[in-house]
Amino acid sequence: MSSLVQTLLKKGILDKEKATSLEFEVKSSGKKEEEVILEKEIVNEKFLFNLKSESLKIPLKEVDIEGIPLTVLELIPEESARYYKIIPLAKKDNVLEVGMVYPEDLVAQEALKFLARQSKFPYQVSLITPSTFDKLWRKYRTLRGEVTKALEELRAELEIERVEAKPMKLAELERVVEEAPVTKIVAVITRHAVEGKASDIHIEPLREKSRVRFRVDGILHSSLFLPLRIHPAVVARVKILSDMRLDETRVPQDGRFSTKIGGKDIDFRVSTYPTTLGEKVAIRILDPSEGLKDIEELGLVGRNLSVVREALKKAYGLIFVTGPTGCGKTTTLYAMLSRLNKEEVNILTIEDPVEYFLEGVNQSQIRPEIGYDFASGMRHMVRQDPDIIMVGEVRDPDTAALAIHATLTGHVVLSTLHTTNALAVIPRLIEMGVEPYLVPPTVNIVIAQRLLRLLCPECKKKVRPKEEIKALILKEIDFLPQAIKKDVKLPKPFVIYEGKGCKKCNQQGLIGRTAIFEVLKMTDELADIVMREPSEARIREEAHRQRMITMKQDGILKVLEGIIPIEEVLRVAEEK
Repeated sequence: MSSLVQTLLKKGILDKEKATSLEFEVKSSGKKEEEVILEKEIVNEKFLFNLKSESLKIPLKEVDIEGIPLTVLELIPEESARYYKIIPLAKKDNVLEVGMVYPEDLVAQEALKFLARQSKFPYQVSLITPSTFDKLWRKYRTLRGEVTKALEELRAELEIERVEAKPMKLAELERVVEEAPVTKIVAVITRHAVEGKASDIHIEPLREKSRVRFRVDGILHSSLFLPLRIHPAVVARVKILSDMRLDETRVPQDGRFSTKIGGKDIDFRVSTYPTTLGEKVAIRILDPSEGLKDIEELGLVGRNLSVVREALKKAYGLIFVTGPTGCGKTTTLYAMLSRLNKEEVNILTIEDPVEYFLEGVNQSQIRPEIGYDFASGMRHMVRQDPDIIMVGEVRDPDTAALAIHATLTGHVVLSTLHTTNALAVIPRLIEMGVEPYLVPPTVNIVIAQRLLRLLCPECKKKVRPKEEIKALILKEIDFLPQAIKKDVKLPKPFVIYEGKGCKKCNQQGLIGRTAIFEVLKMTDELADIVMREPSEARIREEAHRQRMITMKQDGILKVLEGIIPIEEVLRVAEEK
């Protein structure tokens, strides 16, 4: 019986029957015993490798991932590290400390001895866990390191250091794009963007170089600079992947491609845009595991959450989500669609574009160039016997009229609108030609939202705010509806939270995003206002009566809970 299974048996974690069964599975599957034990969740990784450390008399190493320089990692070739699960951890006094997941593996030991002889370095071995190895392995593949190697392969042939070189002709461009280094550069950029949880990639020409930027948590960061000479080849590679015209550089183009990264299918939505310096590429990363959320994960809490839940239970009615581009409207729509998606209902969508694919939902993308827009799509949708309709955006009178009509005929309709807040939606619909008497029986709720960055839970700390910040917070709390204000507990002494910065959040103090909301509900009182005087001022009075909190107030409440920093709320308030 293998050592770890035997140890678990001795400690009473396994009985004899389970130990025998586990031993048989290890032998028949060809997997390591550690892999099988962890797959079956018999014990956690840390406990198991502590047992292994005791058994082998080899210390289990707690590794500071960020503290290991790339120059140390490169002392063992990438391929050998991956195959034998061995990785350099530190070099001190000319002795290399090597982490091994399986130090008992004689083949791995022999490989390490061979590498040490080749490189002429003495070494000592520490035990590391599989998760530690995976994190270090990802560090091997640093963006700049991988791209630099690819550029070196192109350097001699293309003379890329000569920025003043003439632009490549189409025939030369097609040849270069097919070269492995250019293909690798694009693959590396997309992979690192996905692994870094970026939402967008921007590849743009500057006067003397090509810049690659990633948008993470709503903020663009420069990640890489490429020689300007290869910018057309990188853009061309993206265009080939996206099935765009390679010879057309004068007008914008749109496309899409998919690839598997880290075992997940990732979609990339691509847009090119001609500038005076060359074509710019913007790539939206559509990762289903990141983009699809439950409504409870969006940031909806308290009254906002209960009103949305109630609206989703109704058999018909219009639900609008409003806000500027990039505020998370589509994510909210998909969260609601996921909640409504059941075997017994027929859901149809028309979108621009389809961002995430939902199993069991019939999704369609508009194509204005052939006359297939939101309005024409909706006319066809109602002939498909739908129960629920999602329209990407109501942007013209025809689409607004069709959405209202679909609701009147007993459908649930979800859509977006561009207004600054929830109160402006009803006046906007009336501006678009919707008769006021049609609004109350059709519009169910209106949701307005903005995205804000979250405080890092690892490094956030309490601070005393400046007096003007404290006054601003207390003013917003004072304007809350009484039923909500009575439940607000102000901290004593008065403190809020800010991010200090740590390795987890890359010293930013912020990691991830959430949304702030305001949710307006159609009531008898609001219906009367719509019929008599549908102004924002009157609607605001009714919103306060029905205990609606504004986005700013929702943000302030989340500041007091230590979820977001006050600076994020002020930033969004200024954007309105």
